Amino acid sequence: MDYIDLHAHMVSRTTDDYHQMALSGCLAVTEPAFWAGWDRGSADAFEDYFRQLTDFEPRRAAQYGIQHFTWLCLNPKEGEDRALAREVIGRIPKFLDRPNVLGIGEIGLNRVTRNEIATFEDHVRLALAQDQLIHIHTPHLEDKLKGTRVTIESLRRFPDLVPGRVMVDHAEEHTLEDILGAGYWAGITLYPNTKVSAQRAVDMIEVYGPERICVASACDWGPSQPLAVPQFILEMRRRRHPDELIHQVVFQNPAGFLGQSPKFKLDRGPRPLASSRV
Repeated sequence: MDYIDLHAHMVSRTTDDYHQMALSGCLAVTEPAFWAGWDRGSADAFEDYFRQLTDFEPRRAAQYGIQHFTWLCLNPKEGEDRALAREVIGRIPKFLDRPNVLGIGEIGLNRVTRNEIATFEDHVRLALAQDQLIHIHTPHLEDKLKGTRVTIESLRRFPDLVPGRVMVDHAEEHTLEDILGAGYWAGITLYPNTKVSAQRAVDMIEVYGPERICVASACDWGPSQPLAVPQFILEMRRRRHPDELIHQVVFQNPAGFLGQSPKFKLDRGPRPLASSRV
């Protein structure tokens, strides 16, 4: 089944991963800017990274028939340095006209500090000023619920922000209701140890339904699986969910959210689904 991986850090993956994703039905990936494993020391380092995301990586993906889109920001783990954050955010606008840039992300909170909140809100202001979609990271493990609620509280300070143009990612069982209830899109991350298994993701779809929910691999340089979305598809089929429902979650939903950006245009649509099973 064709699918879109809405969150994949492909700069950290091998070309073989693109090959396997293409064989498994991946039509497009969107790559949020993220932490490199260490704090970057200058705004120039971020500019080099943004060039990689907007120039080299789309060409690498295209070799396998996968369209590559991206999001730009200073990652939450680096948001504590307010001086660096202001300088980096000031340089982002010159990259926003690149053809594969969909918006600002993945912004958010790491340790839920005042400086991180200030940097997060600076990113939101930039997105509103430039009419960009927003992709949000929520903290891991013990800070998940607190960080998600503080994030939603911060977003409510922006009356002009349309909730349907915001993806709040890394949702889990105890945060999904808050995210959907506030009108945002929710991302479920299929990632071992710190996020959600395919089985838990399917449980959440069964409880909350498919509306405004996307799944993604978030594959990066840590223990992660670039074929996590096909594994989710397999688990859905194992439980005998119809292909129409699966297709909604792995293709129609991400296409609907991302399609709010005029730059998100697929070179080819998904292949027709086979007849539904009884």
